[in-house]
Order: sequence, then structure tokens, then C-alpha cells
Amino acid sequence: MNSTAAETCEIDVLGTKYTPDAWTNATPSILDKAGRNLLHHESHPLSILKTLIFNEFPNFAHYDTLGPVVTTQQNFDSLGFAEDHPGRARTDTYYLNASHLLRTHTSAHQLQLLAAAHTNDNSVLVHAKNAQAAPNNERFLVAADVFRRDEIDASHYPVFHQMEGVCTLSHADVQKLAPSTPDDIVDIGPENPVQPGHTAEDVHKVAADMKRTMNRMVTRILTQATAAQRDAGSEATEFPVRWIPAYFPFTSPSWEMEVLFRGEWLEICGCGVMQQSILQNAHANDRIGWAFGFGLERLAMLLFSIPDIRLFWSTDPRFSNQFAPAQISSFRPFSKHPPCPKD
Repeated sequence: MNSTAAETCEIDVLGTKYTPDAWTNATPSILDKAGRNLLHHESHPLSILKTLIFNEFPNFAHYDTLGPVVTTQQNFDSLGFAEDHPGRARTDTYYLNASHLLRTHTSAHQLQLLAAAHTNDNSVLVHAKNAQAAPNNERFLVAADVFRRDEIDASHYPVFHQMEGVCTLSHADVQKLAPSTPDDIVDIGPENPVQPGHTAEDVHKVAADMKRTMNRMVTRILTQATAAQRDAGSEATEFPVRWIPAYFPFTSPSWEMEVLFRGEWLEICGCGVMQQSILQNAHANDRIGWAFGFGLERLAMLLFSIPDIRLFWSTDPRFSNQFAPAQISSFRPFSKHPPCPKD
């Protein structure tokens, strides 16, 4: 999009128009991806993985139809991103104009969804599936496409997909959590601190609940993948997990979860205890929460043995016809050239 066009032509994203300005850098090829809806093609590997994860959280509300355009307040300010954070730069993010952009992460919807129940915002709540399990959005998953400016190669693409999970708990809920065990211990200290207003005891319980939930989800999905692709008698039944202290603006303490899968440590997700300011701004300051987020492509590439991230966007039936709903199967390579029948 040249500068003249950017200043004179409105940008249409899924039927809504935005007025461009000096911040505009979203290109037509990127905007076209916003309507592909790969997560809604039930036989697409990303959709299969999404459904498997949704099924592991039956007591969460499920969201997978939230639109890709968010405000800078939703994407950055509400999550505590500093004004000079590199993620705000035009070199990293696709802007429609100075106030609207294509979301760079599913966390952009955290405050929106937490506040929706308090304000009875049906424009948001109508998107919920399995809403009866968490009618006040006290627990939810969000699956969506996200957009970040990046080089394109076998493992990088400027449009990919994330899964976000949020669980909030009342003080009474925290007291009912199972006591922490030695296996639940995670690093909490000056470099990965408990937030002011949280007690160390509550944070240890909440982190242990998060850890048990994530371990269970990952083990079940990887077990299914291994069972689908195993040689008789060779499947793994245990998947060692390690928790690495990390930093994210919207959680503290925070960790990266890694799992040993097929001989390599795989980074699954970032997670942590939610910043209390997010809950306060959602009128839920009497609750404490944990959250996680991860990219679906990287996990799907491993589960389905897909060697190149660009294949997820293929419209070639030799790719799409290989997969079936609710089944994990290995990708079978095919020529990059189209079939050429003999005359």
C-alpha cells in the first residue's frame, strides 16, 4: 500500500472500514488472511488441535470467533506494555491507523472478556461457546489468528494462531485448592516476584493449580499424538516438564513451560499469575487468576509432522485431504508441482 493510497482509501476488514493515517502499514496480502478462518475448517490441523484443547477444558467458556482488529488500548495499554515497548513499533505490528491494529496476541482480549460479564456486554458474550460452564467468563479459552511483522521461512510467518487460557478464582476457591506438593514447586523470588497485594501462600496455590492443569492438558494431547504415530510397544507414556522463570508484562510471577517430546525440549507456552490491575480494571479485584498463551502452529507442526509453516495456508487438496476431524495423523510430503496427468 503506497502512502497516497494509505491516506485516501478506507481499509475494509471483514466489513468494517477504518480510516488510514501515517501509522497505516497493513498490506492487502496480510488483510486477506484475516478472512481465511483456518480454525473453522474442521479437518485442518490447526482446527483439530484447537478442538482437542477445547475438549481438555470442559469447564471453560470457549471463544474462537472474535474479530482480529483491536485497539492499541486492548493490545498494549490494558496489559501493562510500556510506551517504548518494541512490540508497539510499526516494524513489529500491523496498524490500520494510530488507534487500531491487527492483534499481535490473544491476550488483547483478556480485559474485554473479563469485563463483559460485569457490564453484560452481549456483543462479546454472544461469541462464547460452552458458555454455561463459565457464565461470568471466570474461566475462558480464546483461539484466534494473530499478526506480527516477520520474515517468511519454514518456521516463521506473519500470520499465525494462538490459544489463550484464563482462570480466575475467588478467595474461597483458592482455599479449596489441593495443597501444594513438591512436584508443584515453581521458582518464585525477587527476580520472579509475588505482586503487592498477593500473599505468597495464595500465589503458590494458584501457580500449583495452573501447573497441574497445564501438565494434564499437555500430557493428554501428546499421548494422543504419540499413540497415533507409534510403532507397537514404543510409545511414550510420560512427558517430563520443566518450568523456566520468565518475564511478561501481564503476569507475575511468570514462567515458560517446556516439555520433553521425542528427545527434545519443546517450549509449549508462557504463563503466570495475572497482573491484579487487569482484574481490577475488569471490576473483579476480589479474584486472583492465572493465564497461559501459546502458538498453535509450532505444536501442530510437531504433532502432524508438518515441516513448513507455510503449508498451513495451502489450498492444495493434496494437503487438506490428508487430515480428518478429531484425528492426529502424519503429513505425507508431495511435490510442490501440481499433478500432471498423462495425455
